[in-house]
Amino acid sequence: MKQVLIIGGAGRIGRNVAMDLLQYQQIGLTITSTTAQTGSAIALDLGPQVQFQVLDLADRKAVEAAIAPQDLVIHCAGPFQDRNTQVLELCIQHQVNYLDVSDHPSFTEQARQWHDQAVAAGVTAIVNTGIFPGISNSMVRQDVETLDQPQNIHLSYVVAGTGGAGITIMRTTFLGLQHPFHAWLEGRWQQVQPYSECETIPFPPPYGPVKVFWFDVPERLTLTQSFAVQSVVTKFGSVPAIYNGLTWALAHWLPKTWLRERRVIEFLAWAGFVTTQFTNRWSGTGVAIRSQVTGLRAGRSAQASSSLVLPDTAIAAGYGTGSIAQLILSQRLKQPGVWPVEAALPTPLFQEMMALREVVIKQNIVAT
Repeated sequence: MKQVLIIGGAGRIGRNVAMDLLQYQQIGLTITSTTAQTGSAIALDLGPQVQFQVLDLADRKAVEAAIAPQDLVIHCAGPFQDRNTQVLELCIQHQVNYLDVSDHPSFTEQARQWHDQAVAAGVTAIVNTGIFPGISNSMVRQDVETLDQPQNIHLSYVVAGTGGAGITIMRTTFLGLQHPFHAWLEGRWQQVQPYSECETIPFPPPYGPVKVFWFDVPERLTLTQSFAVQSVVTKFGSVPAIYNGLTWALAHWLPKTWLRERRVIEFLAWAGFVTTQFTNRWSGTGVAIRSQVTGLRAGRSAQASSSLVLPDTAIAAGYGTGSIAQLILSQRLKQPGVWPVEAALPTPLFQEMMALREVVIKQNIVAT
């Protein structure tokens, strides 16, 4: 029986990855947390084949001992702005396949530096799995492949409330407001400000038109590396609309030095989490993604777009990571190296895994 370790498996995202994987694979599963009581209870709820282990990522020897006997390690212990690549390095050292739900470009850049070592070790390591990044990347690849010459990628997301995730997602949001970043626009890197340049995107029901803003996500890097295009735009919004306004105000009115203070981030994260726990009752916790790729098809200008709506963002993240884990464990996906999702997962396999989970992705191709 294949053995899988989910680091951070007692968190909201890790738990949903575990539930998805257990539904489709017969495995021995170990989940970890820094809190014994909570982790033990979650392992018990997941089933008799699930074990729990207290694990502190600062304890390298303990982390190595936990990784060595595994067939696959899934790293779900964010926020990834604060993480180094120790888990990935140990997986490569012990020839254990690796996935993570990382969602910050700085971590992605660090991880990609281990590509050659992963190739030499025969380790398949895929970063940025989940919903966005993750499923979003594969939606873009699906659209890119319908065009003969893709030129511009525009990727937008909207999340309702907390999205069903925990406090970590709130920290990630506010940490993403700290610094300007570079985006690939018109064939060159240009600096943009977080939560700037508002656009209104027509998402599918129940969302409809939602305002979205520039946000720093790994896709702005990896899609540029994976596809020869002129521009990659990544924008994010939230509902209820008041949260968009509050986030914009924090990004533009609060001194950047405050946003770089850990205490300020913790205050904002907990305040936001408590508030959204209340508003989740009527806003829901869903997610919508819209991918739009423009370019040439049969010598004419064309646009390929895909859209997705799911009722719970954390469960959707479980689909994204769980489906790739399923393919690796069944040996249907083997690609040594460190890869973003869109570079590792072929579109037919992506479509098959989404259909298995009854995830509907609507695609539309039009001449422009």
